[in-house]
Amino acid sequence: MPMLRPLSVLAFAAAIGVSACAPKEGGLMNLRSAGAGPDEFAILPTKPLIMPKDYKTLPPPTPGSANLTDPTPRADAVVALGGNPKYLTAKGIPRADRGVINVVSRYGITANIRQILAKDDAQFRKKHRGKLLERLFGNTVYFSAYKPMTLDRYSELARMRRAGVRTVAAPPDPRKKKKKR
Repeated sequence: MPMLRPLSVLAFAAAIGVSACAPKEGGLMNLRSAGAGPDEFAILPTKPLIMPKDYKTLPPPTPGSANLTDPTPRADAVVALGGNPKYLTAKGIPRADRGVINVVSRYGITANIRQILAKDDAQFRKKHRGKLLERLFGNTVYFSAYKPMTLDRYSELARMRRAGVRTVAAPPDPRKKKKKR
C-alpha cells in the first residue's frame, strides 16, 4: 500500500501537466485561422509533373491560362461524380448568346477596340483635366471628366415608368427627403 500513494501523486501531476497544454477557446473545433499565418485548409497539393514524350512538340505558353499542375478541385469533383469537366471551361460563344453577338456585330467588329477606347479615353481625360491640384498631384479626373455623361438612374427610372415600361422594383431615391408626418 505504501507504493500506491506516490503512484497516484505522479498520475495526478501528469494529468495537471497535460491539461496545461490544452488549446484555448475551441482548439481544433475552430476551423478558422486566428493567426496571421497561412490557412492550412486552403492549401491544395499540386498534380504530379509528367514528362513529355517529345520536347520538340511542346505547346507554346499561354499567359493567363492555368498550369497543367495546378489543382482543379471543381473539375476533380465533376469527374468523381461522373460528369464531364470540359463543360466547366467556356470555349467559344455559348448558344444562348449567339443571337446577341450577331445583332451587335451586324455592322462589323473592330479587332483592337479596347486599345482604341483606352487611347480615346486618355485623350478625353487629358483634355478635360480638372483643377491645378489634380494636375500637380496626379489624382484621377475620371469622375469629374465624365460627370456630364453619367446616367441618373432615378430620373431614367421615372422616365421609363412614365412611358409605360414595366420596371423592376428599385429603392427610393436617397436625394429626396422623406415627408415627416
